[in-house]
Amino acid sequence: MTQHRHFYTIPGAYSESYKSHMYRLLEYIKLTSVLLMLSVLFIGPSALAQVRLDITRGRVEPMPIAISVFSGRSDETIAMGKDISAVIASDLERSGLFRPLDQKAFLQDFTSIDVQPRFADWRALNAQALVQGAVEVLPNGQSRVAFRLWDVIGGQQIVGQAYATQPENWRRVAHIIADLVYQSITGESGYFDTRIVYIAESGPANKRIKRLAIMDQDGANHRYLTDGANLVLTPRYSPTSQEITYMSYFRDVPRVYLFNIDTGRQEVLGDFPGMTYAPRFSADGNKVILSLATNGNSDIYEMDLRTRRTSRLTDHPSIDTSPSYSPDGDRVTFASDRGGSQQVYVMNADGSNQTRISFGTEGRRGRYGTPVWSPRGDLIAFTRYAQGDGQFYIGVMKPDGTGERLLAKGFLVEAPTWAPNGRVLMYFAQSPTRADGSGGRTRLFSIDLTGYNQREILTPQNASDPAWSPLIP
Repeated sequence: MTQHRHFYTIPGAYSESYKSHMYRLLEYIKLTSVLLMLSVLFIGPSALAQVRLDITRGRVEPMPIAISVFSGRSDETIAMGKDISAVIASDLERSGLFRPLDQKAFLQDFTSIDVQPRFADWRALNAQALVQGAVEVLPNGQSRVAFRLWDVIGGQQIVGQAYATQPENWRRVAHIIADLVYQSITGESGYFDTRIVYIAESGPANKRIKRLAIMDQDGANHRYLTDGANLVLTPRYSPTSQEITYMSYFRDVPRVYLFNIDTGRQEVLGDFPGMTYAPRFSADGNKVILSLATNGNSDIYEMDLRTRRTSRLTDHPSIDTSPSYSPDGDRVTFASDRGGSQQVYVMNADGSNQTRISFGTEGRRGRYGTPVWSPRGDLIAFTRYAQGDGQFYIGVMKPDGTGERLLAKGFLVEAPTWAPNGRVLMYFAQSPTRADGSGGRTRLFSIDLTGYNQREILTPQNASDPAWSPLIP
């Protein structure tokens, strides 16, 4: 086998600062040095095929995978090794595609990354893949985290890499390793090295405090971005950078902001009285699309972020709202009630060829809203209210309206957002308020496209309107 050596840099900027007395900025762990990809080993496709998961079909039986405790030679590295292996196991288990085996049942302990697995011992546990790793302290004080992914059935290594970074960045390294394991076995991009921005809600219903909050996709590293002095709504991530747009009521006037997560820089895009939803970015991040209400009529507009010029895309005496670009930027999906009830439409990016694509099924017709185009371009996610049973649903359909599938339902489920690999959705769900005034909680959930793997994402307070980031560069 040939050994290849590669080097890359993963920039970041976790720093604590204050943009103004009104906004608390995100503390984001900065990778102050390069993450070194030191030893990358790939095996041939014949061996890899033995542990390949096809996640494009229906329900997938989780693959048994052994994730050993990463070895270390000091109390510090031993503790870090346990934490890293725990995060990798949690990421993979939450995907619904992997079943991490109980470490107490392991027949082999690794004292070094160079110790070869006894494959018969791992086959006895029914493990199909094995993650082995080690942590050490480098002379410059950085931590070196190395791992290997093994095909237990074929007895060969699939991939092996090592990363050098500051010790406090161990959690992000764990997410990166989990992404590579996911990609190596499924053939699809991972989504663990990402973040979620959402609306954190607190206080009584008649005086609700809504703040921007951000966290890793697993709920760790939670931070608030705003202090709650002004109401904030509908954050949306750029598909190309760590930037968001959101709407905030400043002196009772809706104002759209552009916020850079890494630097904390914030700027006003404009005051848009009557705007119903915050804008979404175009695929290249150079434009945003939004809904503006003027003279009692709501239409879709596009703004060029470089020139701040706006152009009108729809002109109809109805409510047109919730626009979302296709990943190639050629088309837009939006919601409109022009047909008598709110439905999902698609149109060309210049506003031409506006076509309705949602109709429901006989006996379960209802309203459709919040359409969001998948990063893969193959599906549009939506919220649906079914009049027949009074339930809300999160579903997906093809861009031509065919192949509709409902993935989740509840008293109130809404606002789907896509993971960057287009295989998982996140949304928020509200429980009904009981007679004694309790209940009514809003929580975040994720679900994959099979509809079988629903997971709650724990947050300190009530949470709504999540937006999933692209992979952190």
